[in-house]
Amino acid sequence: MGLQRLHVAARYSEAAIFNGVVYLAGMVPECKAADIRSQTADVLAQVDQRLAEAGSNKTCILRTQIFLADIKDIAAMNEVWDAWVSPGSAPPRATVQAALSDAHYRIEIVVTAAQAASV
Repeated sequence: MGLQRLHVAARYSEAAIFNGVVYLAGMVPECKAADIRSQTADVLAQVDQRLAEAGSNKTCILRTQIFLADIKDIAAMNEVWDAWVSPGSAPPRATVQAALSDAHYRIEIVVTAAQAASV
């Protein structure tokens, strides 16, 4: 199986697929909401959408990296995450505080997943 890229822009692709593995770019909020709950829900909806386009879903996530502008937001972010993650399919995850590329972003999420047909 060859390399496939989805939503290719000049600087990056939103996803790449190789050998049954889906690599998502860092997903950031598209909504202008200031609160972490809304931004987390927005980003997770984007993850769902990109994974579906790549023939995968949240039960096939191999690894997740979560970057928070302020680690104090972790409890509120976890409320949204816990409601989203499929029971029994919580992926390995790292969550850290980081300076994000836009001052309005409170969260960025990077996901690696298997394609559903590969599981």
